[in-house]
Amino acid sequence: MQIPKVPHIRGFRGQRIHMIGIGGSSMSGLAEMLQAQGYRLSGSDNTESYATRKLREKGIPIAIGHDAANIAGAALVVYTAAIAIDNAERVACERQGIPTLERAYLLGQLMEGYPCAIGVSGVHGKTTTSSMLAQILLEAGRDPAISIGGSLDAIGGGMRVGHGDVFLAEACEFNASFLRLRPTVAVLLNIDEDHLDFYRDIDHITETFAEFLALLPPDGTCVACGDDERALGLLPGLHCQWLTYGLGAHNRWQPLELAYDQTGHAAFTAALDSRPMARVELQVPGSFQTLNALAALATAHAVGIDMDIAARALGGFVGVHRRFELTGVVQGVRLYHDYGHNPTEMRYALSVAAMQPHNRLWAVMQPHTYSRVKRLFESYIHCCDVADEILITDIYAAREKDPGDIHSAMLVERIAATGQNVHYTPTFDDTEAYLRARWQPGDLVLTMGCGNINLLNDQIAEREEQ
Repeated sequence: MQIPKVPHIRGFRGQRIHMIGIGGSSMSGLAEMLQAQGYRLSGSDNTESYATRKLREKGIPIAIGHDAANIAGAALVVYTAAIAIDNAERVACERQGIPTLERAYLLGQLMEGYPCAIGVSGVHGKTTTSSMLAQILLEAGRDPAISIGGSLDAIGGGMRVGHGDVFLAEACEFNASFLRLRPTVAVLLNIDEDHLDFYRDIDHITETFAEFLALLPPDGTCVACGDDERALGLLPGLHCQWLTYGLGAHNRWQPLELAYDQTGHAAFTAALDSRPMARVELQVPGSFQTLNALAALATAHAVGIDMDIAARALGGFVGVHRRFELTGVVQGVRLYHDYGHNPTEMRYALSVAAMQPHNRLWAVMQPHTYSRVKRLFESYIHCCDVADEILITDIYAAREKDPGDIHSAMLVERIAATGQNVHYTPTFDDTEAYLRARWQPGDLVLTMGCGNINLLNDQIAEREEQ
Protein backbone atom coordinates (compact mmCIF):
# COMPACT_ATOMS: atom_id res chain seq x y z
CA MET A 1 0.00 0.00 0.00
CA GLN A 2 1.44 3.37 -0.99
CA ILE A 3 1.36 5.89 1.84
CA PRO A 4 0.62 9.46 0.68
CA LYS A 5 2.93 12.26 1.69
CA VAL A 6 1.86 13.76 4.99
CA PRO A 7 3.45 16.21 7.42
CA HIS A 8 5.67 14.63 10.06
CA ILE A 9 5.22 15.45 13.72
CA ARG A 10 8.95 15.96 14.20
CA GLY A 11 8.78 19.11 12.08
CA PHE A 12 6.53 20.94 14.54
CA ARG A 13 8.46 21.04 17.80
CA GLY A 14 8.04 24.37 19.54
CA GLN A 15 4.87 25.17 17.59
CA ARG A 16 1.25 24.73 18.60
CA ILE A 17 -0.54 21.55 17.61
CA HIS A 18 -4.33 21.53 17.75
CA MET A 19 -6.17 18.20 18.17
CA ILE A 20 -9.79 17.81 16.99
CA GLY A 21 -11.61 15.16 19.01
CA ILE A 22 -9.00 15.32 21.76
CA GLY A 23 -11.33 13.62 24.24
CA GLY A 24 -11.24 10.30 22.38
CA SER A 25 -9.54 7.41 24.13
CA SER A 26 -6.61 7.29 21.72
CA MET A 27 -6.38 11.03 21.03
CA SER A 28 -6.27 11.94 24.71
CA GLY A 29 -3.43 9.49 25.22
CA LEU A 30 -1.51 10.83 22.23
CA ALA A 31 -1.99 14.35 23.61
CA GLU A 32 -0.35 13.25 26.87
CA MET A 33 2.54 11.69 24.97
CA LEU A 34 3.09 14.79 22.81
CA GLN A 35 2.96 17.05 25.86
CA ALA A 36 5.52 14.85 27.63
CA GLN A 37 7.78 15.18 24.58
CA GLY A 38 7.62 18.97 24.74
CA TYR A 39 4.97 19.85 22.17
CA ARG A 40 2.54 22.74 22.77
CA LEU A 41 -1.07 21.62 22.47
CA SER A 42 -4.68 22.73 22.30
CA GLY A 43 -7.77 20.72 21.55
CA SER A 44 -11.50 20.58 20.97
CA ASP A 45 -14.24 18.02 21.43
CA ASN A 46 -18.02 17.83 21.15
CA THR A 47 -18.57 16.91 24.78
CA GLU A 48 -16.95 17.29 28.16
CA SER A 49 -15.58 14.04 29.57
CA TYR A 50 -13.12 12.49 32.00
CA ALA A 51 -10.44 12.83 29.34
CA THR A 52 -11.03 16.50 28.56
CA ARG A 53 -11.08 17.39 32.25
CA LYS A 54 -7.87 15.45 32.86
CA LEU A 55 -6.07 17.11 29.94
CA ARG A 56 -7.26 20.54 31.02
CA GLU A 57 -5.81 19.85 34.48
CA LYS A 58 -2.50 19.17 32.73
CA GLY A 59 -2.60 22.67 31.26
CA ILE A 60 -3.93 21.88 27.79
CA PRO A 61 -6.62 24.40 26.73
CA ILE A 62 -9.68 22.58 25.38
CA ALA A 63 -12.77 24.01 23.72
CA ILE A 64 -16.07 22.17 23.95
CA GLY A 65 -17.69 22.38 20.54
CA HIS A 66 -16.06 22.63 17.12
CA ASP A 67 -15.48 26.10 15.73
CA ALA A 68 -13.12 27.54 13.11
CA ALA A 69 -11.79 29.95 15.74
CA ASN A 70 -10.31 27.04 17.69
CA ILE A 71 -7.52 26.48 15.17
CA ALA A 72 -6.28 30.08 15.15
CA GLY A 73 -2.50 30.11 15.56
CA ALA A 74 -2.06 26.36 15.12
CA ALA A 75 0.88 25.16 13.02
CA LEU A 76 -0.54 21.64 12.64
CA VAL A 77 -3.97 20.14 13.23
CA VAL A 78 -4.42 16.47 14.18
CA TYR A 79 -7.84 14.86 13.76
CA THR A 80 -9.37 11.42 14.20
CA ALA A 81 -10.95 9.38 11.45
CA ALA A 82 -14.29 10.03 13.16
CA ILE A 83 -14.05 13.76 12.35
CA ALA A 84 -15.92 14.36 9.09
CA ILE A 85 -14.41 16.34 6.25
CA ASP A 86 -17.09 19.02 6.67
CA ASN A 87 -16.16 19.61 10.32
CA ALA A 88 -15.83 23.37 10.84
CA GLU A 89 -12.23 23.13 12.03
CA ARG A 90 -11.12 20.85 9.18
CA VAL A 91 -12.80 23.18 6.67
CA ALA A 92 -10.95 26.13 8.23
CA CYS A 93 -7.63 24.28 7.93
CA GLU A 94 -8.28 23.73 4.23
CA ARG A 95 -9.11 27.39 3.69
CA GLN A 96 -6.15 28.69 5.68
CA GLY A 97 -3.61 26.20 4.36
CA ILE A 98 -2.88 24.73 7.80
CA PRO A 99 -1.39 21.22 7.43
CA THR A 100 -3.40 18.37 8.93
CA LEU A 101 -2.49 14.90 10.16
CA GLU A 102 -4.87 12.01 10.82
CA ARG A 103 -4.47 10.34 14.22
CA ALA A 104 -3.33 6.99 12.84
CA TYR A 105 -0.49 8.62 10.90
CA LEU A 106 0.61 10.38 14.08
CA LEU A 107 0.65 7.09 15.99
CA GLY A 108 2.65 5.45 13.22
CA GLN A 109 5.16 8.30 13.24
CA LEU A 110 5.61 8.04 16.99
CA MET A 111 6.29 4.29 16.62
CA GLU A 112 9.04 4.82 14.07
CA GLY A 113 12.50 3.62 15.02
CA TYR A 114 11.47 1.11 17.68
CA PRO A 115 13.15 -2.31 17.21
CA CYS A 116 10.07 -3.94 18.71
CA ALA A 117 6.79 -2.35 17.62
CA ILE A 118 3.76 -4.39 18.75
CA GLY A 119 0.33 -3.77 17.22
CA VAL A 120 -2.61 -5.51 18.92
CA SER A 121 -5.51 -5.87 16.48
CA GLY A 122 -8.95 -7.47 16.47
CA VAL A 123 -12.57 -6.35 16.53
CA HIS A 124 -12.99 -7.37 20.18
CA GLY A 125 -10.59 -7.38 23.13
CA LYS A 126 -7.86 -5.04 21.87
CA THR A 127 -7.76 -2.76 24.88
CA THR A 128 -7.78 -5.51 27.50
CA THR A 129 -5.14 -7.60 25.71
CA SER A 130 -2.97 -4.54 25.11
CA SER A 131 -3.28 -3.65 28.79
CA MET A 132 -2.36 -7.16 29.90
CA LEU A 133 0.70 -7.01 27.67
CA ALA A 134 1.53 -3.52 28.93
CA GLN A 135 1.54 -4.77 32.51
CA ILE A 136 3.79 -7.68 31.52
CA LEU A 137 6.26 -5.37 29.76
CA LEU A 138 6.37 -3.08 32.78
CA GLU A 139 6.89 -5.98 35.18
CA ALA A 140 9.72 -7.25 32.97
CA GLY A 141 11.48 -3.86 33.11
CA ARG A 142 11.27 -3.19 29.38
CA ASP A 143 10.28 0.47 29.95
CA PRO A 144 7.85 0.45 27.00
CA ALA A 145 6.12 3.28 25.18
CA ILE A 146 2.41 2.47 25.27
CA SER A 147 -0.71 3.65 23.44
CA ILE A 148 -3.98 1.94 24.34
CA GLY A 149 -7.61 2.85 23.87
CA GLY A 150 -8.50 2.86 27.54
CA SER A 151 -7.30 3.93 30.97
CA LEU A 152 -4.92 1.56 32.78
CA ASP A 153 -3.98 2.43 36.35
CA ALA A 154 -0.52 0.90 35.92
CA ILE A 155 0.40 3.69 33.50
CA GLY A 156 -1.95 6.36 34.82
CA GLY A 157 -4.06 6.53 31.65
CA GLY A 158 -3.86 5.34 28.07
CA MET A 159 -0.39 6.48 27.11
CA ARG A 160 3.12 6.07 28.45
CA VAL A 161 6.33 7.68 27.28
CA GLY A 162 8.91 4.91 27.49
CA HIS A 163 12.68 4.86 27.02
CA GLY A 164 13.13 1.20 26.15
CA ASP A 165 13.11 -0.61 22.81
CA VAL A 166 9.39 -1.47 22.76
CA PHE A 167 6.38 0.49 21.51
CA LEU A 168 3.06 -1.22 22.25
CA ALA A 169 0.02 0.13 20.42
CA GLU A 170 -3.60 -0.81 20.08
CA ALA A 171 -4.10 -1.24 16.32
CA CYS A 172 -7.64 -0.11 15.54
CA GLU A 173 -9.47 -1.29 12.42
CA PHE A 174 -11.88 1.67 12.37
CA ASN A 175 -11.55 3.29 8.91
CA ALA A 176 -8.59 0.96 8.35
CA SER A 177 -6.47 3.28 10.48
CA PHE A 178 -4.14 0.44 11.55
CA LEU A 179 -2.72 0.40 8.03
CA ARG A 180 -0.77 3.54 9.00
CA LEU A 181 1.27 1.58 11.57
CA ARG A 182 4.52 -0.28 10.98
CA PRO A 183 4.50 -3.22 13.41
CA THR A 184 7.27 -5.75 13.81
CA VAL A 185 4.91 -7.91 15.88
CA ALA A 186 1.20 -8.13 15.10
CA VAL A 187 -1.41 -9.71 17.35
CA LEU A 188 -4.70 -10.77 15.73
CA LEU A 189 -7.42 -11.55 18.26
CA ASN A 190 -10.46 -12.03 16.03
CA ILE A 191 -12.28 -10.79 12.94
CA ASP A 192 -15.97 -9.93 13.15
CA GLU A 193 -18.58 -7.60 11.68
CA ASP A 194 -18.36 -3.98 12.82
CA HIS A 195 -17.83 -0.48 11.41
CA LEU A 196 -20.08 -1.37 8.51
CA ASP A 197 -20.47 2.33 7.73
CA PHE A 198 -16.92 2.04 6.36
CA TYR A 199 -16.53 -1.61 5.41
CA ARG A 200 -18.57 -3.19 2.63
CA ASP A 201 -19.05 -6.51 4.44
CA ILE A 202 -17.20 -9.15 6.46
CA ASP A 203 -15.06 -10.05 3.44
CA HIS A 204 -13.91 -6.44 3.15
CA ILE A 205 -13.04 -6.46 6.86
CA THR A 206 -11.06 -9.68 6.48
CA GLU A 207 -9.19 -8.33 3.46
CA THR A 208 -8.20 -5.23 5.41
CA PHE A 209 -6.86 -7.30 8.31
CA ALA A 210 -4.81 -9.20 5.72
CA GLU A 211 -3.37 -5.86 4.58
CA PHE A 212 -2.45 -5.06 8.17
CA LEU A 213 -0.62 -8.38 8.61
CA ALA A 214 1.15 -7.79 5.29
CA LEU A 215 2.85 -4.77 6.89
CA LEU A 216 5.01 -7.12 8.96
CA PRO A 217 8.64 -7.36 7.83
CA PRO A 218 10.13 -10.75 6.83
CA ASP A 219 11.69 -11.08 10.29
CA GLY A 220 8.44 -10.06 12.00
CA THR A 221 6.02 -12.20 13.98
CA CYS A 222 2.26 -12.69 13.92
CA VAL A 223 0.44 -14.04 16.99
CA ALA A 224 -3.11 -15.05 16.06
CA CYS A 225 -6.10 -16.78 17.61
CA GLY A 226 -6.34 -20.13 15.89
CA ASP A 227 -9.91 -20.60 17.13
CA ASP A 228 -11.05 -17.76 14.86
CA GLU A 229 -11.54 -19.22 11.39
CA ARG A 230 -11.10 -15.93 9.55
CA ALA A 231 -7.90 -15.10 11.44
CA LEU A 232 -6.54 -18.60 10.91
CA GLY A 233 -7.25 -18.38 7.20
CA LEU A 234 -4.94 -15.38 6.78
CA LEU A 235 -1.84 -17.01 8.25
CA PRO A 236 -0.65 -19.25 5.39
CA GLY A 237 -0.28 -16.19 3.16
CA LEU A 238 2.19 -14.44 5.47
CA HIS A 239 5.87 -14.08 4.59
CA CYS A 240 7.02 -14.03 8.21
CA GLN A 241 6.79 -16.42 11.14
CA TRP A 242 3.45 -16.90 12.84
CA LEU A 243 2.02 -18.88 15.72
CA THR A 244 -1.43 -19.56 17.10
CA TYR A 245 -3.08 -19.64 20.49
CA GLY A 246 -6.51 -20.83 21.57
CA LEU A 247 -8.55 -23.61 23.10
CA GLY A 248 -8.38 -25.92 20.08
CA ALA A 249 -5.84 -28.75 19.98
CA HIS A 250 -4.32 -27.41 16.76
CA ASN A 251 -2.99 -24.28 18.49
CA ARG A 252 0.62 -24.01 19.61
CA TRP A 253 -0.36 -22.10 22.76
CA GLN A 254 -3.14 -23.71 24.82
CA PRO A 255 -4.49 -23.52 28.38
CA LEU A 256 -4.04 -26.84 30.19
CA GLU A 257 -6.03 -27.74 33.33
CA LEU A 258 -8.38 -24.82 32.60
CA ALA A 259 -10.91 -24.18 35.37
CA TYR A 260 -13.19 -21.31 36.40
CA ASP A 261 -14.35 -20.32 39.84
CA GLN A 262 -18.00 -19.55 40.54
CA THR A 263 -17.67 -15.93 39.40
CA GLY A 264 -15.86 -16.74 36.16
CA HIS A 265 -12.17 -16.25 37.03
CA ALA A 266 -9.92 -18.61 35.09
CA ALA A 267 -6.90 -20.57 36.28
CA PHE A 268 -4.79 -22.57 33.85
CA THR A 269 -1.32 -23.66 32.83
CA ALA A 270 -0.21 -21.96 29.63
CA ALA A 271 1.52 -24.48 27.39
CA LEU A 272 3.56 -24.05 24.20
CA ASP A 273 3.56 -27.13 21.97
CA SER A 274 2.19 -29.09 24.96
CA ARG A 275 5.10 -27.95 27.17
CA PRO A 276 3.98 -26.14 30.36
CA MET A 277 5.32 -22.58 30.41
CA ALA A 278 3.55 -20.79 33.28
CA ARG A 279 0.71 -21.14 35.77
CA VAL A 280 -1.81 -18.32 35.50
CA GLU A 281 -4.63 -17.22 37.81
CA LEU A 282 -6.68 -14.31 36.48
CA GLN A 283 -8.44 -11.62 38.49
CA VAL A 284 -10.60 -10.56 35.53
CA PRO A 285 -13.65 -12.79 34.90
CA GLY A 286 -14.93 -14.26 31.66
CA SER A 287 -14.01 -17.09 29.34
CA PHE A 288 -12.86 -14.59 26.72
CA GLN A 289 -10.24 -13.35 29.18
CA THR A 290 -8.53 -16.74 28.92
CA LEU A 291 -7.95 -16.08 25.22
CA ASN A 292 -6.82 -12.50 25.90
CA ALA A 293 -4.33 -13.74 28.48
CA LEU A 294 -3.01 -16.44 26.13
CA ALA A 295 -2.50 -13.81 23.43
CA ALA A 296 -0.56 -11.63 25.86
CA LEU A 297 1.58 -14.55 27.07
CA ALA A 298 2.36 -15.78 23.55
CA THR A 299 3.36 -12.27 22.48
CA ALA A 300 5.46 -11.73 25.59
CA HIS A 301 7.30 -14.99 24.92
CA ALA A 302 7.86 -13.98 21.30
CA VAL A 303 9.64 -10.79 22.41
CA GLY A 304 11.82 -12.57 24.96
CA ILE A 305 10.04 -12.06 28.28
CA ASP A 306 10.43 -14.65 31.05
CA MET A 307 7.17 -16.55 31.50
CA ASP A 308 7.25 -16.52 35.29
CA ILE A 309 7.41 -12.71 35.17
CA ALA A 310 4.60 -12.63 32.62
CA ALA A 311 2.39 -14.93 34.70
CA ARG A 312 3.00 -12.85 37.83
CA ALA A 313 2.02 -9.68 35.94
CA LEU A 314 -1.17 -11.29 34.65
CA GLY A 315 -2.03 -12.44 38.16
CA GLY A 316 -1.89 -8.82 39.28
CA PHE A 317 -3.94 -7.48 36.38
CA VAL A 318 -7.29 -6.17 37.64
CA GLY A 319 -8.64 -4.77 34.38
CA VAL A 320 -9.02 -1.53 32.50
CA HIS A 321 -11.44 1.24 33.35
CA ARG A 322 -14.76 0.91 31.49
CA ARG A 323 -14.28 -2.85 30.98
CA PHE A 324 -16.74 -4.58 33.29
CA GLU A 325 -15.84 -2.07 35.98
CA LEU A 326 -17.63 -1.91 39.33
CA THR A 327 -18.36 1.81 39.70
CA GLY A 328 -20.20 1.69 43.02
CA VAL A 329 -22.98 0.33 45.19
CA VAL A 330 -26.17 2.37 45.62
CA GLN A 331 -29.04 1.26 47.86
CA GLY A 332 -27.60 -2.23 47.89
CA VAL A 333 -27.47 -2.37 44.08
CA ARG A 334 -24.11 -3.04 42.44
CA LEU A 335 -23.45 -0.74 39.46
CA TYR A 336 -21.10 -1.90 36.71
CA HIS A 337 -20.10 -0.36 33.40
CA ASP A 338 -18.69 -1.92 30.24
CA TYR A 339 -17.42 -0.25 27.07
CA GLY A 340 -18.96 -2.96 24.88
CA HIS A 341 -20.77 -1.25 22.02
CA ASN A 342 -21.76 -3.93 19.56
CA PRO A 343 -23.97 -6.98 20.20
CA THR A 344 -21.09 -9.45 20.54
CA GLU A 345 -19.34 -7.36 23.19
CA MET A 346 -22.57 -6.71 25.08
CA ARG A 347 -23.29 -10.44 25.14
CA TYR A 348 -19.77 -11.08 26.50
CA ALA A 349 -20.19 -8.46 29.22
CA LEU A 350 -23.58 -9.78 30.28
CA SER A 351 -22.27 -13.34 30.40
CA VAL A 352 -19.79 -12.14 33.04
CA ALA A 353 -22.42 -10.13 34.89
CA ALA A 354 -24.65 -13.20 35.06
CA MET A 355 -21.93 -15.08 36.97
CA GLN A 356 -21.73 -12.43 39.70
CA PRO A 357 -23.98 -12.71 42.77
CA HIS A 358 -27.27 -10.92 42.04
CA ASN A 359 -31.02 -11.02 42.32
CA ARG A 360 -32.21 -9.37 39.12
CA LEU A 361 -29.80 -8.44 36.33
CA TRP A 362 -30.48 -5.09 34.64
CA ALA A 363 -28.93 -4.43 31.22
CA VAL A 364 -28.78 -0.74 30.29
CA MET A 365 -27.82 -0.32 26.64
CA GLN A 366 -26.79 2.91 24.91
CA PRO A 367 -26.72 1.95 21.21
CA HIS A 368 -23.75 3.53 19.45
CA THR A 369 -24.15 5.22 16.03
CA TYR A 370 -27.11 4.95 13.71
CA SER A 371 -25.16 3.04 11.07
CA ARG A 372 -24.09 0.31 13.52
CA VAL A 373 -27.64 -0.17 14.80
CA LYS A 374 -29.00 -0.37 11.24
CA ARG A 375 -26.40 -2.83 9.95
CA LEU A 376 -26.35 -5.07 13.05
CA PHE A 377 -30.02 -4.63 13.99
CA GLU A 378 -30.89 -8.32 14.07
CA SER A 379 -27.86 -9.10 16.26
CA TYR A 380 -29.13 -6.69 18.94
CA ILE A 381 -32.40 -8.58 19.41
CA HIS A 382 -30.96 -11.38 21.56
CA CYS A 383 -27.67 -9.93 22.85
CA CYS A 384 -29.25 -9.21 26.25
CA ASP A 385 -31.13 -12.49 26.64
CA VAL A 386 -29.55 -13.31 30.02
CA ALA A 387 -30.78 -10.05 31.58
CA ASP A 388 -33.98 -9.94 33.60
CA GLU A 389 -34.69 -6.35 32.59
CA ILE A 390 -33.41 -4.34 29.61
CA LEU A 391 -33.38 -0.56 29.35
CA ILE A 392 -32.43 1.14 26.08
CA THR A 393 -31.52 4.81 25.82
CA ASP A 394 -31.44 6.97 22.73
CA ILE A 395 -28.77 6.14 20.17
CA TYR A 396 -25.46 7.90 20.78
CA ALA A 397 -24.78 9.63 17.46
CA ALA A 398 -21.02 10.17 17.92
CA ARG A 399 -19.72 11.30 14.51
CA GLU A 400 -23.03 10.72 12.70
CA LYS A 401 -26.11 12.75 11.86
CA ASP A 402 -29.57 11.32 12.49
CA PRO A 403 -30.74 9.76 9.20
CA GLY A 404 -34.33 9.67 10.46
CA ASP A 405 -34.92 6.01 9.64
CA ILE A 406 -33.60 4.28 12.77
CA HIS A 407 -34.50 4.81 16.43
CA SER A 408 -34.04 3.04 19.75
CA ALA A 409 -37.79 2.58 19.98
CA MET A 410 -37.55 0.27 16.97
CA LEU A 411 -35.10 -1.94 18.88
CA VAL A 412 -37.36 -1.94 21.92
CA GLU A 413 -40.35 -3.02 19.84
CA ARG A 414 -38.50 -5.94 18.24
CA ILE A 415 -36.94 -7.12 21.51
CA ALA A 416 -40.29 -6.90 23.29
CA ALA A 417 -41.82 -9.11 20.60
CA THR A 418 -39.52 -11.95 21.76
CA GLY A 419 -41.00 -11.80 25.24
CA GLN A 420 -38.08 -10.03 26.93
CA ASN A 421 -38.72 -7.32 29.54
CA VAL A 422 -37.46 -4.25 27.69
CA HIS A 423 -38.20 -0.55 28.13
CA TYR A 424 -37.30 2.65 26.28
CA THR A 425 -35.73 5.19 28.64
CA PRO A 426 -34.38 7.86 26.27
CA THR A 427 -32.37 10.05 28.66
CA PHE A 428 -30.12 9.42 31.65
CA ASP A 429 -32.73 11.04 33.91
CA ASP A 430 -35.42 8.72 32.52
CA THR A 431 -33.17 5.70 33.01
CA GLU A 432 -32.20 6.61 36.55
CA ALA A 433 -35.81 7.29 37.53
CA TYR A 434 -36.93 3.93 36.11
CA LEU A 435 -34.16 2.08 37.93
CA ARG A 436 -34.65 3.79 41.29
CA ALA A 437 -38.39 3.13 41.20
CA ARG A 438 -37.95 -0.60 40.61
CA TRP A 439 -34.56 -1.95 41.66
CA GLN A 440 -34.14 -3.87 44.91
CA PRO A 441 -31.10 -4.51 47.12
CA GLY A 442 -29.08 -7.35 45.66
CA ASP A 443 -29.79 -6.38 42.05
CA LEU A 444 -26.97 -5.78 39.56
CA VAL A 445 -27.05 -3.01 36.94
CA LEU A 446 -24.71 -3.11 33.95
CA THR A 447 -24.54 -0.04 31.69
CA MET A 448 -23.05 -0.71 28.25
CA GLY A 449 -21.75 1.48 25.44
CA CYS A 450 -18.73 3.43 24.24
CA GLY A 451 -20.50 6.77 24.15
CA ASN A 452 -21.08 8.64 27.42
CA ILE A 453 -23.29 6.07 29.19
CA ASN A 454 -20.59 5.73 31.86
CA LEU A 455 -21.67 9.17 33.04
CA LEU A 456 -25.01 7.66 34.06
CA ASN A 457 -23.17 5.61 36.69
CA ASP A 458 -21.52 8.79 37.93
CA GLN A 459 -24.85 10.64 37.97
CA ILE A 460 -26.52 7.93 40.04
CA ALA A 461 -23.65 7.87 42.56
CA GLU A 462 -23.46 11.67 42.84
CA ARG A 463 -27.17 12.06 43.41
CA GLU A 464 -27.09 9.37 46.06
CA GLU A 465 -24.37 11.28 47.90
CA GLN A 466 -26.40 14.49 47.67
